[in-house]
Amino acid sequence: MALRYIERSLEPVLEKAASEFPAVVLTGPRQSGKTTVLQHLFRNRNYVSLEPPDVRAAALEDPRGFIDAFPPPVIFDEVQYAPVLLPYVKEKIDANRHEAGQYILTGSQNLLLLDKVTESLAGRAAVLRLLPMSRREAEGRPQAMLPWESAEEGIRRKGTSTRQLWPDFLRGYYPELVANPGRDASLWHAGYVQTYLERDVRRIRQVGDLSQFQSFLTALAARSAQLLNLSDLAKDLGVALNTVKAWLSVLEASYQIIVLRPYFVNIGKRLVKTPKVYFIDTGTLCYLTGLKDPEHAASGPLGGAIMETAVLTEIIKVLTHQGLEPRVYFWRTSTGSEVDILVEVARELVPIEVKLSATPRPAMASVIRTFQADFGDRALPGYVVHPGEVRLPLGPGATALPFSEL
Repeated sequence: MALRYIERSLEPVLEKAASEFPAVVLTGPRQSGKTTVLQHLFRNRNYVSLEPPDVRAAALEDPRGFIDAFPPPVIFDEVQYAPVLLPYVKEKIDANRHEAGQYILTGSQNLLLLDKVTESLAGRAAVLRLLPMSRREAEGRPQAMLPWESAEEGIRRKGTSTRQLWPDFLRGYYPELVANPGRDASLWHAGYVQTYLERDVRRIRQVGDLSQFQSFLTALAARSAQLLNLSDLAKDLGVALNTVKAWLSVLEASYQIIVLRPYFVNIGKRLVKTPKVYFIDTGTLCYLTGLKDPEHAASGPLGGAIMETAVLTEIIKVLTHQGLEPRVYFWRTSTGSEVDILVEVARELVPIEVKLSATPRPAMASVIRTFQADFGDRALPGYVVHPGEVRLPLGPGATALPFSEL
């Protein structure tokens, strides 16, 4: 039985880009739905996947002949397998520069692909990203705005019930799992991680010992949402610091993690400069840390990290699927004051605290008020996001917001 198609927030952005640029490059992690959304939106185009070895060999052997065999409009899927095609795509575009939507290219590996795109298609291609589904996409509300984006900010928006939050966090938001609720999520994630190890890690960087890299993944997941000390991580794993840095870059390049960097501004306080790392999908995080029971996930030592990952990735996905580059940070002073998430909006800052308790209290917003006092007019009203169902004011400039309404 065919899986139901779930509308993605990026669709109008993709269509607009294809109507304005000669080429569109769509990147994102494996299984995020790139091929599905493109075949849904652009049904009348030729579609060519470069992943099969015979097709790839033909492209590498005679790139000019290969390009001539598939005239535009055409979709070239997984183009990182044959980046040699890009100069010839550029040549075709330059021969007919005024025509929009000639080529749509996809790729799952950021570093390998975007370096080649920048070199060959600068000024000719719109580059967009498709991440795993946001919660609003999974609920059929793909164009729902973030609270601070909407003029109707005070209106309650009911999503999925709070009871379903933790089972969904455990399952994750990759489209195949969302569209097929009967699919075994643990088996799916096991296959995904193994495929990722075999394909992408070996392709991006030669990793001699995959079991050691698997240990790195598990250790990194256990440190999710914490300040990341790479020296300590390398020491715990018994590998060189440069090896850990290289492995981290592989994960970031293939969209498996978000490296959240601290926000710096001279306000007379010493600030922490160490980044934090989050996995792009809560299901991947739960799988790597061995969590299989929603109650254990919610009440265990990683409950706060999972909740924080869910909030951060929802914000990142919404902004990314609007075609924007998310400007998201955290703020922490050397004395321990910390705002979990800062979203920069037109040079103003939305402070967000994430709490595991479903019973919000005014004291939970204290760090938001500290931040607002330090940043003055640049600080917008803040939010304390929690897993409960209550939305209420927590004093001036702060609102308790259920995750289901984020």
